[in-house]
Amino acid sequence: MEQESQLTRLGLFDARVPRYTSYPTAPHFANDVGPSEFAQWIEAIPAGASISLYMHVPFCRRLCWFCACRTQGTQSDEPVRAYAETLLAELKMLKARLAPGVTLSRLHWGGGTPTLMPADMMRRVAGAVFEAVPMGPGAEFSVEIDPNEIDAARMDALAESGMNRASIGVQDFDPQIQEVIGRDQSYEVTRAAVDMIRERGVQSLNADILYGLPHQTPRKIAESVQKLLSLGPDRVALYGYAHVPWMARRQTLIPSDHLPTPQERLELFEVARKLFVADGYDEIGIDHFALPTDGLSIAQKNGLLRRNFQGYTDDLAAALVGMGASSISRFPQGYAQNAPATGAHTGAIRDGHFSTSRGHVFTAEDKMRARLIEALMCDFKVSAQELTRDYGADPVALAKMFSSCAEKFEDMVEITTEGLAIPEKGRPLTRMIARHFDAYDLSKAGHSSAI
Repeated sequence: MEQESQLTRLGLFDARVPRYTSYPTAPHFANDVGPSEFAQWIEAIPAGASISLYMHVPFCRRLCWFCACRTQGTQSDEPVRAYAETLLAELKMLKARLAPGVTLSRLHWGGGTPTLMPADMMRRVAGAVFEAVPMGPGAEFSVEIDPNEIDAARMDALAESGMNRASIGVQDFDPQIQEVIGRDQSYEVTRAAVDMIRERGVQSLNADILYGLPHQTPRKIAESVQKLLSLGPDRVALYGYAHVPWMARRQTLIPSDHLPTPQERLELFEVARKLFVADGYDEIGIDHFALPTDGLSIAQKNGLLRRNFQGYTDDLAAALVGMGASSISRFPQGYAQNAPATGAHTGAIRDGHFSTSRGHVFTAEDKMRARLIEALMCDFKVSAQELTRDYGADPVALAKMFSSCAEKFEDMVEITTEGLAIPEKGRPLTRMIARHFDAYDLSKAGHSSAI
């Protein structure tokens, strides 16, 4: 009760802050990064380097009301096939600009619903990816799978193309909650998809589950978590539902008067968190859980956990290249985002140039603050020596920043001999503490709840 009172006083239950999957965050991207910058950054990747590739498929058979992802509905395969042809052309353009010997460390197909692609098209796209950028040793190929949009032929195509990690969105198994968020995915359908994945020798399974949904109670989320645990995922993301109807208009269909309060959201998170920990999962950062044998757990133990647009990652590649409409790429030089509208993206590729429509060029200050925030989000601590040695931070200015943070957040942060740390009781405030080091104006960005 005393901790909740302190969290209230420090503003946790009122704040809206970024998730810090990037720094600066996407609302601060500008149109001074375009196709020529993207092409130059691709060409600057050294020969023999290892990169990550994200491929976005912005189509769903039906649109879930809770989702804020860039996607569109279609009942026909034709738009999906046409879009896949655009991806094939985009991959050829990528191949033409890459230096010799560049390989993949990570390949992720996301959406939308990548499994809307017919099996033959999946094979063609996977083949084009590997022709453009071969898989490197120990590379990971992950795909977001919709249990309602998968069959044996498509699962065979993915497994035979090299998929070795699958990701399934669960959100919640309760029928009442599914109805009010526009989702129809029973436990039985999900179980069948997981069985297909495991039968094909795919060793790693990710799952997403949400807290903060309408009508969600501690009992209901506990039941959903227990059902999820019975599926044996290797890695789980426990995301807070972000109710941002001003950004995702379909969320206006969700009755806001049935959403949990911020205090209730914290309770829901804690119920789920304790169940995962009791079942042997390691806590990863602020909202992920992984078995001790999973790559995330190993990376965390070795101080190599990182943050990217998919959340937490063990990928250390210097460049993440995004293919497809709305995809965001990260390079040592900055961020580049493709045109969000499918038509605009397709038109650009048809005209022979990338569709990059906005982005951000890093300053030295950006790189230092990005690492500071990433360290807090991943390790709950940051080394002043690392920031001064690797990023040229001014030790005096850094000490003042740490001091002002400690003054603001009381004993929820600690000044240490190494730098700054967030003790366990302060971890619900991690995103707010990270915001303290954000130099950009967040007042008009419309971010989600801090808890």
